[in-house]
Amino acid sequence: MSALTVSQDPDQNWDDLVRYWEEMEWPEGSKVEIIEGIITVSPAPAPRHNVIAERIQRRLYSVIPDEWGIYQTLAIAVPSRLGMLIPDLVVAPLPECMESDTHVPAALAELVVEVTSKSNARHDRISKPAAYASAGIPLYLLVDRWAPGGPTATLYGEPKGEVYRVLQAVKFGDPIRLPDPFGITIDTGEFPFD
Repeated sequence: MSALTVSQDPDQNWDDLVRYWEEMEWPEGSKVEIIEGIITVSPAPAPRHNVIAERIQRRLYSVIPDEWGIYQTLAIAVPSRLGMLIPDLVVAPLPECMESDTHVPAALAELVVEVTSKSNARHDRISKPAAYASAGIPLYLLVDRWAPGGPTATLYGEPKGEVYRVLQAVKFGDPIRLPDPFGITIDTGEFPFD
């Protein structure tokens, strides 16, 4: 199953989009995001996708401070880009993440991780990095099983405007290093990619 977009009135404002996103009954188990002002409904991720996210999450738990959490279904808001995004992983401070019932400001995130699926690869490569950078999220890790040249992991950082700088890019099988405040190396050889 691929992603579905729900067209909205192009003149609809941010608050109306968020209210529609919050109040609509979406299909059970689906991932519903607002990407560049368009509500996008994606199927639940495949098991290999979840394994990659879990392996990264397991490594992160060993280095994050007690007052931070790692979230798999946390919606982060980027109103300037008309985005309500749900990364595969978000690392953010715990107390601030409990202030809203539905989402938190993206600027709270210290790191976001996206693992591509065939149906969302374009968003993970183009739309979401622009939103994350504009929100000032320090680090973005893209694990792209569907990259044209073969599976890769790319770490982005130093956001400026809507653009990140590539800090490191590796093929699956090679290690990728997350800088401080994480200071860990992730072995991409542990990721399923077939």
